[in-house]
Amino acid sequence: MAYARPVPDAPLRSRTIERSPVYYGWVVLVAGTLGLMMTTPAQTVGVSVFLDPIIDDLGTTRASVSLVYTLGTLAGALTLPWVGRSIDRRGPRLAVGWIAAGLALACVYLSTVTTLVGLAIGFVFLRGLGQGALGLVSLHVINVWFVRRRALAVGLTGIGMAVATASFPPLIEMLIANFGWRTAYALLGALIAATALPLGLAFYRGHPERFGQLPDGRKAKGVQVVVDEPTFTAAEARRTAAFWLLAGSVALLSGLGTGLIFHHFDLMATRGIDRAAAAAVFAPFALVVAATNVGAGALIDRLDPRVPVVAMLVLQAACLAAASVVGPATLALYGVVLGVTQGLMGVVSGSLFARLFGRAAIGGIKGTAQTLSAGGAGAGPVLLALGAPLLGGYGPALWLLVPLPLALAVAVALRLRTPRQAATAG
Repeated sequence: MAYARPVPDAPLRSRTIERSPVYYGWVVLVAGTLGLMMTTPAQTVGVSVFLDPIIDDLGTTRASVSLVYTLGTLAGALTLPWVGRSIDRRGPRLAVGWIAAGLALACVYLSTVTTLVGLAIGFVFLRGLGQGALGLVSLHVINVWFVRRRALAVGLTGIGMAVATASFPPLIEMLIANFGWRTAYALLGALIAATALPLGLAFYRGHPERFGQLPDGRKAKGVQVVVDEPTFTAAEARRTAAFWLLAGSVALLSGLGTGLIFHHFDLMATRGIDRAAAAAVFAPFALVVAATNVGAGALIDRLDPRVPVVAMLVLQAACLAAASVVGPATLALYGVVLGVTQGLMGVVSGSLFARLFGRAAIGGIKGTAQTLSAGGAGAGPVLLALGAPLLGGYGPALWLLVPLPLALAVAVALRLRTPRQAATAG
């Protein structure tokens, strides 16, 4: 589906863009990847390292912390549709400034909490600003600068996320061992303030058409440019089955994957795996995520959208089964399965919404989808925390969840289609 977007008579001037020796979208890709990397302290892979020290310090239980984590994630996610619409209206540069500053302050605040209520408030801001808003604006800026090579660009962010996933858990573990978990969180806040904040303000920019350029580095030769993409509004997208199937699939995988990672150290301990070995799995996991991101990114733009969505759902079912029986000898294999699943989900979530619904309102569309995803991420940990003791261990709880992604995979295979608009903008 194509639409015509006129080149402005007087496009905005940006010396940063004009001085770029390469297509500025590649600069945006690097900056956006660094922004995504700085969400790691707010991602479950980062929070999980803090979990045991927080439980011990506050004198609480794993189930209680899981519950406030869920509530904090859900509350933080409620703001994401508004954040997405704000990015659409005012652009990503302004948004990344207040988001990154807020995330840095949220880390500092968490270093001061002494009660479960305080921890819940901290999780609201940490998850809402980090796992939610900073990831949203960083993927948004990449999505608007690429169309034909969007999935590849999103896939390349996996290299940076692999570095973050492999390096942050041991870094956090080292900081906690040397300075305590409170100082560790404060130092992470300082790191975010020194990286994501200035880089975002310096390099994030909105749609390339506003600056006299075209997505993917194509050249404008006239007053009209034709971009081969749909132009759904957020409301129109929400009225399609494709949106709910895609958003529901990402939300389900987000919940199941988050549950596994959140309880990673405790799950591994029940399987006879010590904390050091459990932490070490994040390095090969990160490499597999990166390889999957790049490989899937190179292919997804050419595939029927059902193929990658069904694949990631089936892999998630396999991952749950593998987690239920993992042991020291099969830990690396489990890390590979989990890495492929999470890597494929990252590219699907990062690129398919813009492919199916276009860039015109992608902030609002992704904001709603990410609210659902964050809801899933919040529910996953508490389901496992409550289900494991109720059912006699993680194994039975995990097997009980296996049919969910398989059932959704069938629905996606039967019903997910590229949506059509009643009318196009012209």
